[in-house]
Amino acid sequence: MPTVIETLKSRSSKRAYLPKPVPKDIQEQILNAAAMTPSGANMQPWKVIAISNKETLKNIGDAIIAKMDEGVEHDQHIQYYPVNWVNPYKKRRIVTGAGLYKLMEVDRKDDATRLKMWHDNFKWFGAQTVYFVFTDKANIEGAQGALIDCGAYMQSLMLAAQEFGVDTCPQGSTTEFGRVVAKVLDTPDNLALLYSVVLGYEDKEAKINTYQPARASLEDTVTFID
Repeated sequence: MPTVIETLKSRSSKRAYLPKPVPKDIQEQILNAAAMTPSGANMQPWKVIAISNKETLKNIGDAIIAKMDEGVEHDQHIQYYPVNWVNPYKKRRIVTGAGLYKLMEVDRKDDATRLKMWHDNFKWFGAQTVYFVFTDKANIEGAQGALIDCGAYMQSLMLAAQEFGVDTCPQGSTTEFGRVVAKVLDTPDNLALLYSVVLGYEDKEAKINTYQPARASLEDTVTFID
């Protein structure tokens, strides 16, 4: 059985899935494990809507794509990406995107294919299950701790999924249309969508699933004080 470190190093976000559902009992075990994620004052600020209903997922995706077709860039509860991109983060973003398009042999001027690839986010890459993670708006009014805790919860979900051979892809793209998701799901007004996580079984024949962007070195991200 892989160790936690082996799982961390081998896991990557998958963007093509087999039409195979994740059994309910496995989902419950993943969610029960992720529930052990530590949080400030044991707030446990995450509220999950776990959807495996094809019609509901299609309705959410169609609503987001329709909003994009109207020219709306985002309709969100929280600002996920930086408003002002600076290096080295801007460069990492560009390199990551360019690497994916190069792998898929998509020209930088091929706007139609690039748009289709973006829409694939909202078709859930063919996966049958998506977890939408919300928090109470009161938790993030003038405070960010709940965002940190829910980020840790995301990692727990993905690592626990690997234990059962379930692949994942976290989605900041869905964050940008959180209000659209909330409207389709008719969630209570006090909830804000933070992100979604796609779960399923990767299509091992799909070239896109071989992509794993490089990570920065320790020298670039860590300062040791001995």
